[in-house]
Amino acid sequence: QVQLVESGGGLVQAGGSLRLSCAASGRTFSSNAMGWFRQGPGKERDFVAAYSWSAGNTYYADSVKGRFTISRANAKNTVYLQMNSLKPEDTAVYYCASTQVPYYSGNYYFEQTYDSWGLGTQVTVSS
Repeated sequence: QVQLVESGGGLVQAGGSLRLSCAASGRTFSSNAMGWFRQGPGKERDFVAAYSWSAGNTYYADSVKGRFTISRANAKNTVYLQMNSLKPEDTAVYYCASTQVPYYSGNYYFEQTYDSWGLGTQVTVSS
């Protein structure tokens, strides 16, 4: 099992930036990818971005392409989500997730692909 802790959330004005971090511990060697999801008020949890450790591939939801960037630290235990040009509709609890599924066997856009989750960090974008 991989334990995940998110940080970096907060309150920001529209047009501003935030960087979220996700620190992993435990069986990190078993992780093949890490992703970010978000759940806005009264909404379902949606995919935001993912990073494949083995392939180095990145995946983004259309709603964040060109504004958000997922990246990794050198060690296989931290991923970041740089969020620029934030909009009020980006307001949500952001969750980090990890999966053992390799990139050629699963769909990183689906939350069912992931087997470990953090508790989330709140991001609020004011207009």
